[in-house]
Amino acid sequence: MKANDAKRALRRPFLRELFRDNRFNLSMTVIAAVLEALAELVISWLIKEVADLIAGSSAYSFGTLLIIAGAGFALLAIAWILDRAFLSAFRAKAMKQYREYAFERLMGKGIQAFSGENTSLYISALSNDVNSIETDFVGKLQNTITVGVSFVGALGLMLWYSPLLTLIAIGFSFLPILVSVALGNKAAAAEKNVSDKKESYTGMLKDALSGFSVIKSFKAEKNLSRVHGESNEGVANASKNRTAVNVMVAYASEIAGALLQFGVFFVAAALALAGKAGITTGTALVFVQLLNYVLAPIQTFPTFFAGAKASFGLIDKLAGALNKNVPDEGEPIAPQLTEGISVKDLTFAYEEGKPVLRGVVMELRAGGCYALVGGSGSGKSTILNLLMASSKNYQGEILYDGKELKAVSTASLYDLVSIIQQNVFVFNSTIRNNITMFSQFPEEDVDRAVRLSGLKRLIDEKGADYLCGENGSGLSGGERQRISIARALLRKTPVLFVDEATASLDAETSYEVLDAILKLDGYTRVIVTHDLDENILRRCTGLFAMKSGEVSERGSFDELMEKKGYFYSLYTVSQGE
Repeated sequence: MKANDAKRALRRPFLRELFRDNRFNLSMTVIAAVLEALAELVISWLIKEVADLIAGSSAYSFGTLLIIAGAGFALLAIAWILDRAFLSAFRAKAMKQYREYAFERLMGKGIQAFSGENTSLYISALSNDVNSIETDFVGKLQNTITVGVSFVGALGLMLWYSPLLTLIAIGFSFLPILVSVALGNKAAAAEKNVSDKKESYTGMLKDALSGFSVIKSFKAEKNLSRVHGESNEGVANASKNRTAVNVMVAYASEIAGALLQFGVFFVAAALALAGKAGITTGTALVFVQLLNYVLAPIQTFPTFFAGAKASFGLIDKLAGALNKNVPDEGEPIAPQLTEGISVKDLTFAYEEGKPVLRGVVMELRAGGCYALVGGSGSGKSTILNLLMASSKNYQGEILYDGKELKAVSTASLYDLVSIIQQNVFVFNSTIRNNITMFSQFPEEDVDRAVRLSGLKRLIDEKGADYLCGENGSGLSGGERQRISIARALLRKTPVLFVDEATASLDAETSYEVLDAILKLDGYTRVIVTHDLDENILRRCTGLFAMKSGEVSERGSFDELMEKKGYFYSLYTVSQGE
């Protein structure tokens, strides 16, 4: 029970977003639903009165019934106008607000919480799952309201005409209702399975597109097609099962409705023929018509509730993931580094018992430039990630001006440090927007960042409003990296981390990018690099040679070369390549 209460509590704000500042649109659709239901009831009433008029037992003239019929159709016309004006507006605004709220919650997650998660969950939740929620829940609200109002009105008329027949109809209804509710649970489970399979497929597709060049270079197209086929088959089978369950629900409801309608109709006919209970021919006919509105909830409500339950399951999955966050409870620190960063006896493992860092010790003085070098898997990038507070599950100490990182607010840390990575995040927007990340900055600050990052030539050639293309496809690797540098400079954070920023660049472009970083006086820079360029490394304050998660050697370029140890071997091998 507590678990369900917790789920509902997490779900509630997401549901509120569907209706926030959207109640007028919803109210208009509800009014439309009520008018439509009233029109349907008027038409049903007319069927009885026309039948009784033919039999000579109606209290109304033919002309009066025509006027009432016109009023009924006028109600339908008004309902149609309201639906056309407000139903689409309600759906569009509901889903827009839902997406925006979910995305804002996602952007509010900390690096520590997000780094270990599967991003495919969020991609699927904000694409496939949102479509399902709109179709199966939001899109069916108005019709369900119409059906509900029609049901109440029809039941009232039935009780007015014949309480006995109404009780018989209710008796016929119990079994189909129970069957539909039971099948609704199967529909919810089938919908969740489809969501899970689509999430897995989205992850596979994202990986395949991200590693497209690797796939081509290894000629692994057929293997990846096989993997895609298996994942695609999983989605297809899940969708097939969902369709089968939905068909079962629909047919069960239809069969139950037919049993109810014919059962009540034959009882009504028998009573009318026997002249009992004051049942006329018109009463028997109107019961058949009204039973359509009694049947509708049996057919519609289970489908709606199954869709709502499935939608709530999708919302719960997203809400649960977004709720997994690490609270930012640390103390704020000033956005400046006066002494430096101290790493003392740092040990860290992603998996228990498998440390990737062992007793790392580093002193990074404020204003210095330091390079971390070493083979792949030696722990270089892990150190930078920990310096960025990606995890607090480490042993030892990380101190910024003497303050332990675990006790520091990550929000204030990001005012102190910036990072440039190998995979540069570039929007399909203008160069300027990619530098400013859509924020407003003084023009002189933007010009400074452009100049220091080496982007001036690009902007002079293409203009600041040049569209970069999806993932920066309209730019070269070096240009994308310079945008990343400009972003960091624009934020004016005094500490700059550079994580393999030149790994995919040619030697000349790599040198130009690193040279631009080394020329940034007044910044504390920590560079993880595979490029052992003497002209670059000589300009660093200090080098740290990493091996198997430990600092094997430390010192200046000349000092490490004189030792003729591990770094000397790395450098010598790199020059022979």
